[in-house]
Amino acid sequence: MPPVSTTAEVCADGVDATASYPPSTEAGEAVRRIQRRGELVVGVDQGSYLWGFRTPENGDIAGFDIDLTRAIAEDLLGPEPAVVFRAIPTDARQRLLSEGEIDMVVRAMSITCDRWREVAFSHGYFETGQRVVVPRGSAVTGFDDSLAGSRVCSGETTTARALLEARGPELGLDLVHAPGHIDCLVLLQLGEVDALMTDGALAAGHAAQDPAVAAVGEELTREVYGVAMRREDVDLVRRVNAVLADYTAGGENSAWRRAHDRWLADHTDEASPAPPAPRYLDGEGSR
Repeated sequence: MPPVSTTAEVCADGVDATASYPPSTEAGEAVRRIQRRGELVVGVDQGSYLWGFRTPENGDIAGFDIDLTRAIAEDLLGPEPAVVFRAIPTDARQRLLSEGEIDMVVRAMSITCDRWREVAFSHGYFETGQRVVVPRGSAVTGFDDSLAGSRVCSGETTTARALLEARGPELGLDLVHAPGHIDCLVLLQLGEVDALMTDGALAAGHAAQDPAVAAVGEELTREVYGVAMRREDVDLVRRVNAVLADYTAGGENSAWRRAHDRWLADHTDEASPAPPAPRYLDGEGSR
């Protein structure tokens, strides 16, 4: 089956989904609010190995997304910043932002046109795509006829769910929904589903954490992760984009590449990893 993108290249307003506000270091109301408070409150994952997870040594949250979060916090608050890591479920990301419970979400969150209606995004910092994860030794080889009739799990409010709902009927899939991809992994381990669908980047974490499972087949989509913030916090979005410009600069010597090598390099097959090229709205355009 040919790949399809669940991250629309162009939204209904004619703007690329991954285009964000141009970077700026000027402090507007949202940035000043965080600085007055003296701490940054961030929605993260605590169960996605390599991305945001609690370490067995001391229970601290670590991972690729956490390294990026600390870089943003240092820019906003200075050395040794106070960061409140709030472990949040997948289906609460937009709601907690809109209610002002958190300042931003750094949680392997794909940028989509639908999500732009509720939150604002930085430009992209990682590119991935949907993959099928199955127990090792499974006869399933990917999103193809070998998956027909299978019980396939996806997280609520995820791009994986949208893809399965759109394309699952052609394979007669029995769709199972869970709060998040970690819950789907547990169901897979218990034998209650035959496969799960999630981002390839997260699937790499599953396989690294549990050698009894593996991602199979090609990536079905191309999706880009961004930092999510409240729609009205445009100055904060611009500031985060300025941080990302520094974080990704320098090629193999960039902070982004160091984080990649620390967390992901041993678990992916990318020969020359690089962050996606930033895309910005023209002039003072808004979304």
